[in-house]
Amino acid sequence: MRPRTLDEVVGQAHLVGPEGTLRRLLAAGHLPSLILHGPPGSGKTTLARLIAGEVDASFVPFSAVSEGVPRLREVVKGAEAYRKAGRRTVVFVDEIHRLNRGQQDFLLPFVESGLLTLVGATTEHPAFEINPALLSRARVLVLNPLGEDDLRAVLLRGATDPERGVAAEAGRPVAVDPEAEEVLLHGAGGDARRVLGALEIASRLAGASARITPELAREALQQRTARYDATLAYEILSAFHKSLRASSGSGALYWAARMLRSGEDPLVLFRRLVAAAYEDVGLADPRAGVVATQAMQAFERLGAPEGYLPLANAILYVANAPKSNRAYRALGAAMEAADSHPDAPVPLHLRNATTGLMRSWGYGEGYRYAHDFEGGYTELQCLPDELRDAEFYEPTDRGYEREIATRRAERNPGA
Repeated sequence: MRPRTLDEVVGQAHLVGPEGTLRRLLAAGHLPSLILHGPPGSGKTTLARLIAGEVDASFVPFSAVSEGVPRLREVVKGAEAYRKAGRRTVVFVDEIHRLNRGQQDFLLPFVESGLLTLVGATTEHPAFEINPALLSRARVLVLNPLGEDDLRAVLLRGATDPERGVAAEAGRPVAVDPEAEEVLLHGAGGDARRVLGALEIASRLAGASARITPELAREALQQRTARYDATLAYEILSAFHKSLRASSGSGALYWAARMLRSGEDPLVLFRRLVAAAYEDVGLADPRAGVVATQAMQAFERLGAPEGYLPLANAILYVANAPKSNRAYRALGAAMEAADSHPDAPVPLHLRNATTGLMRSWGYGEGYRYAHDFEGGYTELQCLPDELRDAEFYEPTDRGYEREIATRRAERNPGA
């Protein structure tokens, strides 16, 4: 069922549609090296084969796992022969993120010279996994998971195509009950290969009836294993943190559950939760950091699954706490000040006068001990002269920061 032309490709209209990036590149006769990044079953290998056909190039697959530099030398030798015959060579590397450093370094000069046109496919984020020098010489094209309408078109084609679909084996078009269709589409997870594989198994289970029922569809799919790789892990972790920041307890719990069901180390979630408590809740509720840290300690003592309960409690606490990033911003402002004034001297009155010589130099002179004054407060310049009037932290009027703001106003009534 693999498409034979770009027109047969289902989905990815932003690449192969009338105004799609890839179609325009091919129409202009220009084919740069490409990295196709997308989830399983989105059409990466199909597009690679079609690209080579569109430009009448030799298509040479290379396995990053089972083949090495000696095989690449053979590919280069073949490409030189093809070039003399006026034909270009497309080297297709599936799961290109598995190329080791030596393989990538070997490919680089031949990709740079144009002898080889590299087309790599990966489910991992290219920026994390591919040599920057090689990546800079390729254009990254992002493929999306197939939508429901796209998958339905793939399913219908697979059920009715008399030459390549399951209809060829059954001797007639295979009927898919509407409910069975929904089961197959939902279970495919945007993966065309998965929906076609399930269709094939269900068709064989149906036998002479050539009719797929919901029960057969479920049997064909079995239990769906969700995709989970490094790229998706970062995306879900980002969604988890942003849900906490947005005060969406349900959103944060869902993304946490997704990661736990995928086998992620719960401590990854706890570390992000503690970070969110201090970055996004901050002094609006200082207890949030304590709750998150204690929940992590409770998990370390309880283990799974009981340890998921303190995790859930802490997630809901942090999500529903008042929010303030003023402490986070204050730290950033202080870091910038330290960078811009790296050599500002410590004011003399803040220096310890541990010797008589230091006292003669003025160390400690004018220092005012706060506990000697009413309310435990006295005005004291605590910044270098260059930053005398700087104020890095401005509390909000939310949660505990309202009390901090009140105390500051009482100490500085004229401010």
